[in-house]
Amino acid sequence: MDTAPSAQPATTTPAAGNRRRVATAAALASAVEWYDYFVFGIAAALVLGDLYFPAGSPTAGVLASFATFAVGFLARPIGGIVAGHLGDKRGRKPMLVLALTLMGVATTGIGLLPTYDTIGVVAPILLVLLRVAQGVAVGAQWGGAMLLATEYAPEGKRGVYGSVVQLGVPIGVVTANTVFLVAGALTTDSAFAAWGWRVPFLVGLLVLGLAWYIHTRVEETPAFREAERALAEKEKTEQSSPLRTILRGHLGTVLLAGGSFAVNTATFYILITGVLDYTTRELDMKKSAVLTVSLCVSLTQLVLIPAAAALSDRVGRIRIYALGAVGIALWAVPLFLLIDTGSLLWLAVGTFVASCFLSIMYGPQAALFAELFTPEMRYTGASLGYQIAAVAGGGLAPFVMVLLLEATGTSMAVSGYIIVLSVIALISIKVLADRARAAEPAAEPAAEAESAG
Repeated sequence: MDTAPSAQPATTTPAAGNRRRVATAAALASAVEWYDYFVFGIAAALVLGDLYFPAGSPTAGVLASFATFAVGFLARPIGGIVAGHLGDKRGRKPMLVLALTLMGVATTGIGLLPTYDTIGVVAPILLVLLRVAQGVAVGAQWGGAMLLATEYAPEGKRGVYGSVVQLGVPIGVVTANTVFLVAGALTTDSAFAAWGWRVPFLVGLLVLGLAWYIHTRVEETPAFREAERALAEKEKTEQSSPLRTILRGHLGTVLLAGGSFAVNTATFYILITGVLDYTTRELDMKKSAVLTVSLCVSLTQLVLIPAAAALSDRVGRIRIYALGAVGIALWAVPLFLLIDTGSLLWLAVGTFVASCFLSIMYGPQAALFAELFTPEMRYTGASLGYQIAAVAGGGLAPFVMVLLLEATGTSMAVSGYIIVLSVIALISIKVLADRARAAEPAAEPAAEAESAG
C-alpha cells in the first residue's frame, strides 16, 4: 500500500449483517447531513441574498449570502475538534448522533426563520448563528460516519466501505436539487420567494429520526473498543488527549491532508453553488435548467466514487487520489471556456468531466485519511484534515469566485484559482507519499515479527 501505515488492532470479526447495517446507517447519516448542508448553498445562490441581506446591488446581496455560506465552513473545524476529541475518547457513535441532532434542529430553524422585512437586522444575525450550528454539525459528522464505515470494513475493502460515506455528498446534492426543483415547479416565482424555498429546509426534521435509529440500533466500532482499552490503561499513568497528541506530533500530517483536499472541496462548491449563481445571474440561463444539470451530473458520481474507491483498494490510495488532482488542474481552463458559451449542453459536458475528476479523488479519500492516523487519534486527525480543507477551499470558494469575476471580468481568473489549489494538492500528496515510503521499512520488520509470533 502506498499510504502511511496505521495500526489496525486485531479484533473480533463483525458479522456480515452487522457490517451491512452499520455501512447503511453511515451512508444515510452522511446523505441526510449533506442534504441539510447543501440546501443552504442552493438557497444562498437563489433567494437568501434578497430576503436576508437587502442591498443596493444584486452582487452585494449575493456576496453577503455567500459570506454567510462560508461562515458554516469556518465553524466546521470546531465541530471536528470537539467531536474528534470526544469521539476518540468516548466513541464514534455518540458523536455522530449528536451531530445529526444538531443539524436537524439548525436546518429546521432556518426553514422557520422570519426574513429581514419581518424582524429587521435580527433575521440575518439568526441566519448566521444557525449556519454556524450547521457547520459545527457537519464538522462533527464526517469523522463519525466515516469511521463507522471504515473501522467495520473487512480486510482489503476499507476504500469501498469508506466510499459509502462519500456517496452522501452526491446523494445530498441530488436530493437537495430535486426538492428545490419540485418546490419551484409547484409554486409561482412570488410564492417560491415567500415560502416555497422553506420546504427543503423543513425536511431537516427527518434527520432526528435517523439519529434515534443509530443511537438504538448501531454498535460501536471494534477498532474504537480496542483503542478504548489501550487509552484506559494509558490514563492510569498519564493524562491522555487525542487533540494534544495530534497537535504535538502529527500536525504536519493534518496540514498535508488538508492541503491535498482543498482543491477538491473548492471545485465542488464552485460547481454546485458558484456556477449556479454565475450562470443564472451573469449568463441569463434558467434556474431550473442549471439545477437539472447539477442533479444529473451528481447522479454519475454515485457510480464513479465507489469505482475509484474499489480501484484504490487494489492499486493504492495515493495513486488514484493524485490522478484526480492532476485531472482537476488540466480541466480548470476548458471547464469555464465551456460554461461561458451559455449553452446548456456544454455546461453539462464541462461540469460532468470536472465531476469525474472530483469523484476519482473523493472515492478513496475517506480510507486515505483514516489510514494516516492510529485508532486512538483517528477521529481527531482525520476530521481536522478534512475540515481544514473545507475552510481553505469549499467555504470561501463561491465568495472568492464572485470577487474574482467582479475584479477581473473573466472566468479565467476562477480557473487560475483552481489551478493554484491543484498545485498545492499535488505537493501535499507528494510529501505524504514520500513519508509513506520512508515508513515502510520500519513497518515491515514489525509485521514479520508479528507473523512469526
